[in-house]
Amino acid sequence: MTSTASDAELVAQARNDPAAFGALYERYVTETWKNGPPKEGFNVVVVASGLTFNDMQTTGKLHEATRRALELMWKVQRDDGSWQWLKCGWPPMESDDHYGVTLAALIVGLAPEQYAETEAARAGLKKIRSYLEKNQPLSLHHRAMIAWASRRIDGLMSDEQRAETLDELLALQRPDGGWSTPGLLADWKGFRRKDGKPHDTGTSDAYATGFVIVVARNLGEPTSHPQLQRGITWLLEKQRVSGKWFTRSPTKDSRHYISNFGTAFAVLALQSCDKLRP
Repeated sequence: MTSTASDAELVAQARNDPAAFGALYERYVTETWKNGPPKEGFNVVVVASGLTFNDMQTTGKLHEATRRALELMWKVQRDDGSWQWLKCGWPPMESDDHYGVTLAALIVGLAPEQYAETEAARAGLKKIRSYLEKNQPLSLHHRAMIAWASRRIDGLMSDEQRAETLDELLALQRPDGGWSTPGLLADWKGFRRKDGKPHDTGTSDAYATGFVIVVARNLGEPTSHPQLQRGITWLLEKQRVSGKWFTRSPTKDSRHYISNFGTAFAVLALQSCDKLRP
């Protein structure tokens, strides 16, 4: 998956060919970071995440670039088990270190060929468990991230806690069949929008709907579950002509970056319920 194209050219290609992003991410590992990882830990976790998901969706085997990215990820893990993370005030992804820790735990559990059983992964996961014991999640969204990861990584959440988290997620379904991202963040004390507007927990959006369905499926709910079916119907009805889904920013109306995540999770949700259109 190598390429002689520039990074800008690869990004442009990815608009029509998502595989180009794989080449871009691989380049970070093989060229940009060939002499060592960057100081910014979040970059390594993000690249390792993209490569891991790509391996899952394609060959089902751990690509050498992915293995190297995971190795670099452990090198920049901090002593408390976390990574230096973006805190730009764009929840749920870029507001606290907790998200980076659970994302790292998740991709290690998802990585093919039992990567989680390697010596490096075991040592890193031990630090992750310690971090999560000492730092409680601030919102239902983050508890759901732990629940998802805990299906593949032992010692993160008990069966009872997973069941409770799933019940909380399903209870937040809106009458139209979708879920609201602000609703998943509502128990985050002190969380405020940057534009001063009130949180809208009553309007469904693609990110929350896709996220809840993906987590629910990974926690064992069948595709036939009535609430998941209603959520899938909502997603199928709300896709735009462009192919994307819209998610209003839970922080600022002029910056709806989360729509990209919403589109990705909408596709993952449809895939998890065998509803991807040919």
